Amino acid sequence: MKGTQNPWVVLTILCASLFIVVIDITVLYTALPQLSADLGPSSQQVLWIADVYSLVCAPLLLPFAALGDRYGRRSMLLWGYAVFGVASLAAAFAPNVAILITARAILGLGGAMIMPSTLSMIRQVFTDPKPRATALGVWSAVAAGGAIVGPLVGGALVEWTWWGAVFLINVPVMLAAIPLTLLLVPESPRADSGRWDALGAVLATGGVLSLAFGIKTAGHESLFAPTASASWAGAVVLLLWFVRRQLRADHPLLEVRLFANPAFSTAAVSILVTFLVLVGLELFFTQYLQLVLGLGPLSAALRILPMSVTSVLGSLVGGPLVARFGAPPLVAAGLVGTSVALAPLVTLSTADQPWLTGLCFAAMGFSLSVALTAASNAMMNAVATEHAGQAAAVEETSYELGGGLGIAVLGSVMSASFAAWFPHAGVVRDSALALRSAYPQIAESARETFVASLHLTVIVSAALLMITGLVIVVVLRRHPRTAPNLGEKP
Repeated sequence: MKGTQNPWVVLTILCASLFIVVIDITVLYTALPQLSADLGPSSQQVLWIADVYSLVCAPLLLPFAALGDRYGRRSMLLWGYAVFGVASLAAAFAPNVAILITARAILGLGGAMIMPSTLSMIRQVFTDPKPRATALGVWSAVAAGGAIVGPLVGGALVEWTWWGAVFLINVPVMLAAIPLTLLLVPESPRADSGRWDALGAVLATGGVLSLAFGIKTAGHESLFAPTASASWAGAVVLLLWFVRRQLRADHPLLEVRLFANPAFSTAAVSILVTFLVLVGLELFFTQYLQLVLGLGPLSAALRILPMSVTSVLGSLVGGPLVARFGAPPLVAAGLVGTSVALAPLVTLSTADQPWLTGLCFAAMGFSLSVALTAASNAMMNAVATEHAGQAAAVEETSYELGGGLGIAVLGSVMSASFAAWFPHAGVVRDSALALRSAYPQIAESARETFVASLHLTVIVSAALLMITGLVIVVVLRRHPRTAPNLGEKP
């Protein structure tokens, strides 16, 4: 079936499915308190519920992009819709934590099948460079904006229904996407991309999950706990094996040599760090608003709305700003600006300060969005045309991997500091259990300790952003010839 001749109709279908895939990174945030009350997960299990989706999705984006090239991108989309829909049903009615985490992992599998195919199909149906640039801008806005508005969507659903609705809403979208894709989206020509590297996919996924497990174990137990050390060692072995395999392959899943270009690798790290901070802090600010201040799911989501609004504004002005000033200074300014916007949040307490949070969230959304827009431009302009597909795939992976690692890294900082500072650690060490305690003294102490841990997490995030921004400046000074590739005017 050839599909419609109108590429904008195809774009609408692709972006609708992409939006559902991307908001699933963060849509669960406002549902976590209600979910925790029903299923009773530990704080470490809460982190797995929140980020296993991204941790599975990220390393599988490149392998499934290759499968889509081999067997047809529309076919890959249809399989992805089916997997995503079934996993959403399982997650919505999960009776326990283990089944919910498993369902979230399968959701990540479905998301990895959908996300790269949407971008590849846009490149296929938009043959004119100018409309294609507009369509890619829409795709980027949906990809970046979905993660930010996720808590708002989740808050509304949880406020009016129950936590399972944040998954159940995916099902009708996937059911509608299947016939619409069959009727309107053209199949792509099948490419001979060589033998599919199944082992490479396993190595990448295993390495990322092992790394995340080690980080979380270190935060829950200790930095040098045997389990954490073993997980990190396993991650190093698996990821190095993956890199070595890609360097030797005739048709690699990942063109590792692209990272030898300082412009490209700096842009990729910038995107990863930006999403690491964005997704990680969004989770803990949502928990702060609900568990410490006692706001409902929708009220908490509305408090984060300024970040969503200004992120759209940042996306709109980011393009013209890149054209005027070049991407490198904007990436650095966006990261440093976000670091500055975070600084006042170290004064948060158990008392509500709506003006402080609103202004800081607004500044964060704008700065992060400008940084992401500039970094995306930087990455695509740092490679030759024949590597544009690989660059786009690396960008997608940076989004998802940054989100997953953000929850793992910043969540471990939260867990470790809470366990060290909580005065009732001898009674209950787990923050999730302490915040749900029926004893007022323990619950109040848990809220105060949560705020102190949040202060440390904010400081770590601000330092990470500041360091990354400074590294960008240093790299560009040492490699001035790469500056035009990062979107600067020649």
